[in-house]
Amino acid sequence: MTVALQWLLPLSILLGVWSVPIDHNTKPQETVPPQEPKQEESVDTGLYYDRYLREVIEVLETDPHFREKLQSANTEDIKNGRLSKELDLVGHNVRTRLDELKRQEVSRLRMLLKAKMDSTNTHNMQIDHASLLKQFEHLDPHNQNTFEAKDLELLISTATKDLESYDAERHEEFKRYEMLKEHERREYLKSLDEEKREKEEKRLEELKEKHRQHPKVNAPGSVAQLREVWEETDGLDPQEFNPKTFFKLHDTNGDGVLDEQELEALFTKELAKVYDPRNEEDDMMEMEEERLRMREHVMKNVDTNHDRLVSLEEFLKSTEKKEFNNPKEWETLDNTKPVYSEAELQKFETELREKEMELGRRAASLRHEQELLKERGKALEAQRKEYQQAVMEMSQRQKVAQAPEGQPPTGPNNELQFQEGLKKLEEGANPPISQDVVGEAKNNLPVEPPQNLPQHTL
Repeated sequence: MTVALQWLLPLSILLGVWSVPIDHNTKPQETVPPQEPKQEESVDTGLYYDRYLREVIEVLETDPHFREKLQSANTEDIKNGRLSKELDLVGHNVRTRLDELKRQEVSRLRMLLKAKMDSTNTHNMQIDHASLLKQFEHLDPHNQNTFEAKDLELLISTATKDLESYDAERHEEFKRYEMLKEHERREYLKSLDEEKREKEEKRLEELKEKHRQHPKVNAPGSVAQLREVWEETDGLDPQEFNPKTFFKLHDTNGDGVLDEQELEALFTKELAKVYDPRNEEDDMMEMEEERLRMREHVMKNVDTNHDRLVSLEEFLKSTEKKEFNNPKEWETLDNTKPVYSEAELQKFETELREKEMELGRRAASLRHEQELLKERGKALEAQRKEYQQAVMEMSQRQKVAQAPEGQPPTGPNNELQFQEGLKKLEEGANPPISQDVVGEAKNNLPVEPPQNLPQHTL
């Protein structure tokens, strides 16, 4: 990225950081040889249109005319939209590429909107994309095919506004984190008996005191802090500290300015004095808040044009100030007042209780619905068995009614029931003979066979 690019956007928080190795054996010099470009790392900027913004910047940077205008522009020219009018003079290939980027961004936003509509079960409704796209402030929704001056103006103004509120949102998020941590601590202590509570309070206080016993932290942006980076990170002689060389060494992407990520990287050594992820008493969320406070402190004292970037000129001027050599002692979070008041904590706890009660009501309602579903399931299962039994009985009756006369009936599994039928048939053809009938037949038989029977001749 060039200086011109950075003037285009007081936003280089968006541009990522290229990692450039530093040769610890290199002697300090006024001119640092150019570094080979490195692969850009992904940085969480907090902007949902981050990729689109990056690509627009990269395309605009390729136009010599636009780059020249950027070099002579000031922050007000960029913010009030006068620079956007220069877009009409860029090359045709640049405009064509910008048009393509905008169409891709509109397509991406449409997909997001469709996914949102689908999730609310309203995907069958007619969607007015032009109307829905108005909620995205970084592009002109009335022109969805070409990238115009208004698009560049909207992109710059929206990103500037969003970045200004980004730090405030991070501070608010940290405040809620701290209040939740304190709330949980108090609730935990309430759950203990008196003896255990006293022991736990003593243990927590010892951890807090242990955290406070850390080496002195240099004020961010002071000569002591920068010399320490020069010596321990860069491996250079602290007696040969040179602000201009230091600036060029830590302008890791070679764009002529120190952006917010490059500044925050300078505070790593100071933060390591206070926070260690292996220690129970050190909170890494507090470390990130400390890093943010340090960066804001430097920006407030060094970034004189408030473009969220530190130029070489601004950096060198800051080294001439009295505060650079004799800064006030830096107070870390553990030595400052809590980021919230007791009234804010009480309000936060009230909100938590209300949310817990609402979640409890919803959980009870869901349990009730679950019981109803179980009962309904049991009733349906019983009904299913009744229907199954009725179907089997009906099927059996139909088989019996349709069977040919004299054919033995079948059982429930279509087996022939011939044993019982055969027995009945035998009983019908040869009925049992009583003993009286047998005796009478014997008495009626002749004693001797008849004599003189007629002779039959052939």
